[in-house]
Amino acid sequence: MEYQEIISLVQDEIEQTSYKGYPSELYEPMNYMIQLGGKRLRPVTTLLATQLFSGEISRAIPAAKAIEVFHNFTLIHDDIMDKAPLRRGKQTVHEKWNDNIAILSGDTLLIEVYNHFLEGNYSNLSEILKVFNRTAIEVCEGQQLDMNFETRNDVTIEEYINMIRLKTSVLVGGAFKIGALVANANELDSNLIYEFGVNLGIAFQLQDDYLDCFGDPQKFGKQVGGDIISNKKTFMMLKALEIDSTGELRNRISEKEFDSQEKVDSVKELYKKLKVDQKAFELMNQYYAKGIQSLNQIQSLDDAKNKIIRFAEDLMKRSS
Repeated sequence: MEYQEIISLVQDEIEQTSYKGYPSELYEPMNYMIQLGGKRLRPVTTLLATQLFSGEISRAIPAAKAIEVFHNFTLIHDDIMDKAPLRRGKQTVHEKWNDNIAILSGDTLLIEVYNHFLEGNYSNLSEILKVFNRTAIEVCEGQQLDMNFETRNDVTIEEYINMIRLKTSVLVGGAFKIGALVANANELDSNLIYEFGVNLGIAFQLQDDYLDCFGDPQKFGKQVGGDIISNKKTFMMLKALEIDSTGELRNRISEKEFDSQEKVDSVKELYKKLKVDQKAFELMNQYYAKGIQSLNQIQSLDDAKNKIIRFAEDLMKRSS
């Protein structure tokens, strides 16, 4: 099955997912969040990994749903912490209802994750849950680090890479590894597909940082320059601070009042002058190459590997 067909299969399965119960104020926000859409990247990787190791894709659907439901749980809570008004162009759960309802609905989604895993009736469920539980804890660690960085002025690039590894990338790696475990892949191959996913996730986040500054807003789907306006500590900002001897960027960061568009334009110009945009691309490609290296070490049919490579290539071809 080609990955485009897997995407359609995942979309259909998620659209059919519905939670029913009383009181409705608990369950309506859960269904609202699940049906908001999104790339469904993580459940697709679970099915791709199962296919890679010659497993039956239908066996991996409950695990794939579990991964997607967990991701949506994290988004509900992230939106509360960020006070975000919109998610995928629609009201966030806490805006449409309130913070307390959002917290409870998110918590219930997290419990439903385990119900989906149980639906799979996996013989190695204990092993699968160990991977998931470790991944879930690491995602929370990454979120806490990200919040810590907001009040720190001494964040290093190494710390930033570790933060995005935890907050974003381990879930991609975990989704791949769980798909491998559903297919009863051996420990070596399960670890290799995990490393592939983690490095692909880091490359993807570095690309996201780049596109936030230099992307086409029509294709990127987000406000360009948002990270600059909010002084978000991305790789490019940290690298620029490291090599900018003029102090210009530090002055821009410290400004309390500014014209948003002028700030974005001037900081982007500084990034280009310091070539941190190029450095971001170089680092992104390094992590992508590391991921492919891990994938190539897996003993599997080339056709199945090539499907994953095409998926990864398309993921990294979001237009600037």
